[in-house]
Amino acid sequence: MAVYTEVSFDEAAALLQSLGLGQLQNLSACAGGIENTNYFVDTDQGRYVLTLFERLTFEQLPFYLHLMKHLAQHGIPVPEPHAIAVADGAGGKPGDILLRLKGKPAAVVNRLCGRSELTPTPAHCAAVGETLARMHLAGRDFPRSQPNLRGLAWWNETVPVVLSHLNEAQSRLIQSELAYQNHVAASSSWQALPRGPIHADLFRDNVMFDSQGGAPELTGVFDFYFAGCDSFLFDIGVSLNDWCVELASGAHDAARADAFLAAYQGVRRLTPQERTLLPAMQRAGALRFWISRLWDFHLPREAAVLQAHDPGHFERVLRERVAHPHGLSR
Repeated sequence: MAVYTEVSFDEAAALLQSLGLGQLQNLSACAGGIENTNYFVDTDQGRYVLTLFERLTFEQLPFYLHLMKHLAQHGIPVPEPHAIAVADGAGGKPGDILLRLKGKPAAVVNRLCGRSELTPTPAHCAAVGETLARMHLAGRDFPRSQPNLRGLAWWNETVPVVLSHLNEAQSRLIQSELAYQNHVAASSSWQALPRGPIHADLFRDNVMFDSQGGAPELTGVFDFYFAGCDSFLFDIGVSLNDWCVELASGAHDAARADAFLAAYQGVRRLTPQERTLLPAMQRAGALRFWISRLWDFHLPREAAVLQAHDPGHFERVLRERVAHPHGLSR
């Protein structure tokens, strides 16, 4: 986990009072995540998550926060940001959902119930596929727009920065894959892909389930702070690369992938262009996270607590996706 900005009990208590969320009872750093500072906060009225944003700016954040509110209002189980109830003394006005704490942008959202499932079955993957399709449909009328900040332009900027940390075989792979993705992005099929707001980081630890009493129930999707407007297919590729691979090897798990895609298509059918480019977008998702993990691992920021993810995992996933492409089985 990461804590880049220390927040005191009194500072958190004052913020929660301005939101009308009651008296703070407990404040503790959240495990997991390396981008932002996160705290669990419990009050006499409920349980919440306080996030201080370490990279995203005041100008960028309204997209993410209002997307979460939009999806929540369309029945998608996501954390809904809380608005200021009483002027907070830091320039915030009643109704604002983008907050300021320690000079940084911040937000408070309700804490989801359930737990993440780190060893998903086909049933879990089907629930995620269905929810992702619902999210894509719900986001089509979202009025705000912001590019995927970790998309192709960022890959092109960042690969030269991390190359010096790679061996010869890794350097060949990352540069050849980047060239391939630039080629794909220039094609008419890629240009025709359906687009809109995407989560772009729908990993196992960003989804909650209540699995008591039979079939797993998906209770929430969170961590929208890599979201942006991009192809829905890229979102699918990113998700398949986490939910439907063997973690040790990066190898494709057909049963989980088939369950995910069947459930997704039960809500939103893929277009012919999406069916054709599904293997390419799975490669794109693997490349994106290999690059970002290399960056975080070799060029880390200072933090009170920090555990960077292993870059080698997504190198393995990418090699598997290149050697063994998998599309729709039906």
